This record gives sequence, C-alpha cells and structure tokens, in this order.
Amino acid sequence: MSLILKLIAGILGGILVGFYFPMGLVELLYTAKVIVGQLINFTIPLIILFFIASGIAGLPQGSGHLLGKTVGFAYGSTIVAGTLAVLLVNAFIPFFDGAIGYEAVSGTEVKSYIDLEIAPLMGVMTALATAFIFGIGISQLNLVKLKEVVDQGRDVIDALLAKVIIPALPIYIAGVFAEMAVAGTVADTLSTFGIVLLAAIVMHWLWLSLLYIGSGILLKRSPLELIKNMLPAYFTAIGTMSSAATIPVSLQASKANGVKEEVANFSVPLCATIHLSGSTITIVTCAMAVMLLSPSMAVPSLVQMLPFVLMLGIVMIAAPGAPGGAVMSALGLLTSMLGFNEAAVALMIALYLAQDSFGTACNVTGDGVIALWVNRFSQRA
Repeated sequence: MSLILKLIAGILGGILVGFYFPMGLVELLYTAKVIVGQLINFTIPLIILFFIASGIAGLPQGSGHLLGKTVGFAYGSTIVAGTLAVLLVNAFIPFFDGAIGYEAVSGTEVKSYIDLEIAPLMGVMTALATAFIFGIGISQLNLVKLKEVVDQGRDVIDALLAKVIIPALPIYIAGVFAEMAVAGTVADTLSTFGIVLLAAIVMHWLWLSLLYIGSGILLKRSPLELIKNMLPAYFTAIGTMSSAATIPVSLQASKANGVKEEVANFSVPLCATIHLSGSTITIVTCAMAVMLLSPSMAVPSLVQMLPFVLMLGIVMIAAPGAPGGAVMSALGLLTSMLGFNEAAVALMIALYLAQDSFGTACNVTGDGVIALWVNRFSQRA
C-alpha cells in the first residue's frame, strides 16, 4: 500500500508545484519526469525480451496434458475478460464523451532543462518475436546455459524495476500533473479518476461472478461455496499486491475446492505467471479511459481493440511479480498499437497502480477457476 500512498503524494505534489511554485521549479520537476520517461521507454523492450523468453523457457516439461489445458484456459480467460471490458466501456462512453480532457489547447508550455533521448535497443515487436524464438528454442533444445542467461537478464531488469523505475514513478507522475496544472487541465482529469477506478473494480467482480457461476453450473457445485473457499486468496492478494506471494494461499484454497493435489500444484503456480485476467480488464479499461480523456485520440471500437487484447494476453506473460509489473509490460503495446504519448503513459501508470491490489486479487481468484477447469477436463484427473 505504500506505493499507492507515494503515488497519491506524487499527484498532489505535482499539482501544488504546478499551481503555486515558480516556473523554474516546475521545469526542474518536468526534467526529472523526462529522464525517468526515457529510462522507461528504453526498458520496455528488455522487459518483454527477458521475461517472456524466461517464462517460455521455464515452462515445465513432461506434463503436456496439464500444460496445454492450463495455458489454453488461462489465455482464453484473459482474452474473454479483455473483450468484455472493451464492450462495457464502449457501452458507457456516450455518458462521458466530450466532457473531459487532459491535453491543453493553449497555455504555458513547460520545457525540460535537458534534451535527452535514450533510444531502445530494439522495437517492441522485435523484442516479442526474439523472446518467442529464444524461449521456445531454449525449452525444446534444453539449452541450460542460455536459459541461465535469460533468467539472469530477467533478474537484472526485475531489479531495475523494483529498485529504480517503480520508486521513481511518483516523481514521473508528479511531473506530468505539474504540467497539467500549468496547462489548466488537471481538474477535469482528476474528476474522472474515481469513476474509472470504480468501473475497473466493478468489472473485476462481474468477471469473477461469471467465472464462478459458470463453473458452478459446469461442475454441479455451489458457486457460493467455490468463491467462499477462494476468499482467503483474494484478500491475501489485496495485501501483498503479488500473485507469486499469494501462491501458498491459492494452493490451499484450490485444494479446498476439490482440485487434486497434483493438478493444483502444477496449475496454480503456472497461472500466477500466465493468467492475468484482472490486470487485463484494468489495462483495457484504463487505456480506453485515457483515450477518452485525450481530445487528439479516438476511442477505438471492439474490432480495433481486439488485436490489442490478443497481444496483451501474450505480453502479460512478461509481467514480473513486482507491483505495477503488468502495466510496465503493457506499455510497449500502448505506445506501438494505441499511439500513447508520454502524458497518456503517465496517466495510464497512475490509474493502474491506484488499483493494482484489486487487479492482482482478481487474477489470483481467477486462478482458482482455471485449476477447477483443468482438474475437470484433464485426462489423468
């Protein structure tokens, strides 16, 4: 929760600086934002490359019947969740269209003291293709030494996120809100934050309700009993903000729902990495809200958003266990496929981190459903 408090402090601090401090101090804060933003842009392809390659290379072998079903159910759940989020957001857009905006039409321009550009080593799609080629190759050829390389590369980027980028995000967001305060658009932006966050959390609950009611009907079990057994995992995830840290509780909850031990021990830890339906709902909802906030960006239809959702389900494999990892992994798609600029990226990060614990809780609780499905359809179950 300390990250959320720091995020709020960054927003409030940026607004105060933008409204009441001299322009020189505003531009100093904006310069810090530019530096952090360049570091984020440089890191995005490395996140995708090392985390996806390491994740694919580390998929367990010798359990093909469980692996295929777990991956298939997890990806399908993520895609359906993201698609439903697009449909719901589009249904409510007419109520807000034209009422908000964060881009200034006119006003004082804030400039950085440093003209800095750190070019990424590769593009997002190049990183994604490279990760799949090496990840699959390492797994199929059992290349132990190369797996150590991608694992250690993942550890380096994970440390960079945990020790540098995530702690610097409040400063980055403060710079963005200071710029908006100077431009006179901060009030409209803040008025929308609460609505978007509430909408994301409500959609989490709707999605979990659909999953557990459907599973109850399929398995001829009480949905209330199934969800009751998973509640410890839900609340643990809210506190830890980490799917990985919640695995022991998730395992116990899944076994309480009748999932066989060998199935639970395989599917629950794997789903903690590859099944992020809650995070996908949040990213889709927040992304479309940010596009609605921007007068220069059109909110896309389902047909236009579907490729983004399909790619998001894959890129979520790269989400590290650190708080905010999912949105950091998705930034490459947001910039390359949806055309997000720096201000849109900052708003996206702020919105996502404000509800990160609830998105993680939805992910973890959904993992219990995947385990139930794998248990039901596994040939060896």
